[in-house]
Amino acid sequence: MSEGLTALWLSAQLAAITTALLLLIGTPLAWWLANTTSRWKPLVQSIVAMPIVLPPTVLGFYLLILLGPNGAIGSFWVSLTGNALTFTFTGLVIASCVYSLPFAVQPLASVFESVGRQELEAARTLGAGRIDAFVSVIVPLSAHGYLSAIVLAFAHTLGEFGVVLMVGGSIPGETRVIAIEIFDRVETLDYGLAHGLSALLLAFAFVILVTMYVVNRRLARR
Repeated sequence: MSEGLTALWLSAQLAAITTALLLLIGTPLAWWLANTTSRWKPLVQSIVAMPIVLPPTVLGFYLLILLGPNGAIGSFWVSLTGNALTFTFTGLVIASCVYSLPFAVQPLASVFESVGRQELEAARTLGAGRIDAFVSVIVPLSAHGYLSAIVLAFAHTLGEFGVVLMVGGSIPGETRVIAIEIFDRVETLDYGLAHGLSALLLAFAFVILVTMYVVNRRLARR
């Protein structure tokens, strides 16, 4: 059971770090997608949405090549740190950010489109700086979009399997997340622990989704 708890804690850390990074990356990207008239918008939207339609093993395979010691990113990381990215927690974070990107960007882009730019421009005319106006005006008006992005990115990362298995393998305490732990328990016919961990994830997913819908409904009424 201790190995299961270790995997659960590792998964929670991975999901939390990934979600925080995706909010930082996804906010400017979603704002651009919501407001741009560039002809490149459909291409960027397609790239962002690719993880939704690609099989996780396909995405994981290409990330494994890219992050590997001979890959474009992996070789640079090796020259910088002397360590490989693959089969490490850092590699899992990068892979998870790619895999869960649309689950953060799409809710934010949708809410930014509904909010529009009028409030932002009004704050600018009153002397607020660009970032200050965005943080003080747009972010509060987009609270339900941020809540959806946080919940979906966290839950999606928590349930990853194919991508993290390809990039991180199954190293106890380092890359063996909860989904891989469940798979390993099933392979060894330890159905009791597999059932317990699966039920825990099922309950968590249900509670967090219900909470998101209830809170979003209340925010929409306001």
